[in-house]
Amino acid sequence: MNKSLIEIRRVTKRYNGTTAVNAVDLDIPRGLIFGLLGPNGAGKTSLIRILTRITAADEGEIFFEGEPLNSLHAMNIGYMPEERGLYKKMKFGEHLMYLAQLRGLDRKTARDRLDEWIQRFDIRHWWNKKIDELSKGMQQIAQFIATVVHRPSMLIFDEPFSGLDPINSQLIKQEIRNLNKDGATVIFSTHRMEQVEEICQFIALVNQGQLILNGDVKTLKQRYKKNQYRVLYEGNPANCTQHSDFQIELHSDEEMTATIRGDRRPNELLNFLTGNLEIHSFTEVLPSLNDIFIEHVRNHNQK
Repeated sequence: MNKSLIEIRRVTKRYNGTTAVNAVDLDIPRGLIFGLLGPNGAGKTSLIRILTRITAADEGEIFFEGEPLNSLHAMNIGYMPEERGLYKKMKFGEHLMYLAQLRGLDRKTARDRLDEWIQRFDIRHWWNKKIDELSKGMQQIAQFIATVVHRPSMLIFDEPFSGLDPINSQLIKQEIRNLNKDGATVIFSTHRMEQVEEICQFIALVNQGQLILNGDVKTLKQRYKKNQYRVLYEGNPANCTQHSDFQIELHSDEEMTATIRGDRRPNELLNFLTGNLEIHSFTEVLPSLNDIFIEHVRNHNQK
């Protein structure tokens, strides 16, 4: 079986002479939660619209499970766009039944599946409410259910937590994890790095229509770490601040950041510190995805 659910090969998309997606090559691993990242206008939404066949690429190819992407794959894709598309005057239950049947479910199966989700969210009292009577967060949950009810193998969520309170945000996150555990590949697009950090296993970063970074989250954090260590200590740090191989930055009377210069090893730093201080904690500092994001976008923009 192909390890990649989606293979994107030299895909390019232009709008009125502006290149929104520029010769992107990208594999999206099967069975992972995948973060598609980038600043506003980077090309994320354009790429998603090509994946969902809302628009077509001007150049390049996309393969879904090893086959050229075509209309038959639509039933295997669930897409929750940033711009919500619910019919405001329809009732909640009627609307979700309609959308589920559009996705190929017969009426009984659609009702049974919807009942499962309604019970899970404890929202049975919403069934006869009109969509425009629901809050933005409630409409978000309706859109989420409509996206997943037909159990597609690939789910695409574009800013799925917009408008949700913390409780429902956490609930949606857990349901995304559950869907992934059940076998769905999830593409998660957002500009909020703390959400990506929390749930994504693999990321791709696009900027100005180009792919500038991609890989496993844990591997990327290791690759871009800066040999820094957070140290909690007791004692007088005066003798520690002057060393050619270690840069010490004091944050308080009990906390510092120590950076290793050159090819010195962490044990050498720890031995140096314990020779001068009582060490309570010595923890490697890994870069956040936000740090990696900002650094790569800034460097790419300066080219």
